[in-house]
Amino acid sequence: MLQKIKSFSIITISVVIMAIGVYYFKFPNNFCFGGVTGAAVVFAKLLPISASSFSFIVNMALLVLGFAFLGKEFALRTSYATVLLSALLLILEKLHPLTHPLSNEPMLELVFAIALPAIASALLFYEGASSGGTDVIAMIVKKYTHVQDIGIALFITDLIMIIIACFVFDIKTALYSFVGLTLKSFLIDAIIENIMLRKSVMITCDDKDAICRFITEELNKSATIVNAKGAYTNEDKYLIFTTLTRKQAAAVRSFIHENHLTAFISMSSTSEVFGKGFSSI
Repeated sequence: MLQKIKSFSIITISVVIMAIGVYYFKFPNNFCFGGVTGAAVVFAKLLPISASSFSFIVNMALLVLGFAFLGKEFALRTSYATVLLSALLLILEKLHPLTHPLSNEPMLELVFAIALPAIASALLFYEGASSGGTDVIAMIVKKYTHVQDIGIALFITDLIMIIIACFVFDIKTALYSFVGLTLKSFLIDAIIENIMLRKSVMITCDDKDAICRFITEELNKSATIVNAKGAYTNEDKYLIFTTLTRKQAAAVRSFIHENHLTAFISMSSTSEVFGKGFSSI
């Protein structure tokens, strides 16, 4: 229960960050990075409807579509995030209507329009959720067509919206949008990789019991022990292999130092870890 509360708290904070980035920086500047909010920017200019209302209607329609094709277990977290984002955009529109950008610095506002949703999206993906929209279509396509590289299809869709923006707005806005789309993709990948970063640890030691006891009992992780022999001293040693979070790796290092254990520690960073205690294969 505590894990679920923590997960939904992170999703809520992420959606709030995304709503602020979209409403205050993306909508007023007509930035179109694709997706439902990108389409909202374009169609709000063509139709007698606000961008927030358009996002709400389309997100709800895609949510129903997702339940119909992906079943009742379809991303409960995604459903929550989608409804919350749509509701927040409508609330912000009522409480603080915007008729123009917050500043006269489009590049500065582009930075926030990219960074805030990118951070939010990375946190949502980390929690196994998304903000809905075209991600729902990607999940349906992946399930029924077995197409693995959905990112390319979504990028093409987003690019189409930017091309339409050239005709609806101006070339300057379209160029800003293209830069935003490209940088957002790289930023999301970088943030996710940083969040998922783990430490692959190799410890060469004389006393394996104390270290292994700390790893298994205090950190609730496991390790692999290999008998070894020192090349210089020709003495028997133990190699302990384990994979930990950055915080846990620091705890192991502190434990060895505080207890004056003779050990040689080597740590390397990795973001792809699958198995018990980490991501499922």
